Amino acid sequence: MSIVKLSNNGVKNATAFGSISSLGSMVFIKKLTASSSATLSFVDGSSDVVLDNTYKEYLFTFNNIHPSANSKSFQFNMSTDGGSNYNVTKTSTFFYASNGESGSNIGNEVVYWGSGDLAQSTSFQDISKNQNADNDSSISGTLRIFNPSSTTFVKHYISSSSSIYHEGSVNGAFNYYMAGYGNITSAVNAIQFKLNSGNIDAGDICLYGIA
Repeated sequence: MSIVKLSNNGVKNATAFGSISSLGSMVFIKKLTASSSATLSFVDGSSDVVLDNTYKEYLFTFNNIHPSANSKSFQFNMSTDGGSNYNVTKTSTFFYASNGESGSNIGNEVVYWGSGDLAQSTSFQDISKNQNADNDSSISGTLRIFNPSSTTFVKHYISSSSSIYHEGSVNGAFNYYMAGYGNITSAVNAIQFKLNSGNIDAGDICLYGIA
């Protein structure tokens, strides 16, 4: 009997379990740790960073990203010139699900958030918005970049994150979902993360290649 294994690299048929090789493994590449950092940048070929055609998919995990002040947005952008400029043209969509700490102060809803998306813009892309800076608050999540080295197709990306949202004196749990594409056919070889203003007080970002 034929066995079919599904993976992010496609479909593989085999006649026995033992003949199926490991596919879709995560390969750790680089970890950057923030300490009052204005930016955290991953540049291919610099400081052991790999961001080229070695992998068709790259995964960033961000853990307990903590801003230095309230109401800050965590963002990223891409570069095609080795990090000299982070200004790739992007189009995206952005929505969230929310619930306030009191159960009623923040929407308790799922909402398309127009101020979080981009339409053929070179601006930094929001991953989260209005992040709280309390000592027990942070943002964690993932960003996936697909085939950044392609010189044929646009550069798709998807992010999902969990954050402590801050608005006035009200705090709440927000789940952010964002997806889009860099509308270029040049190879992307650097990714930069930052806040819309101020420094990243603490937290780390890890880069993995998906084999």
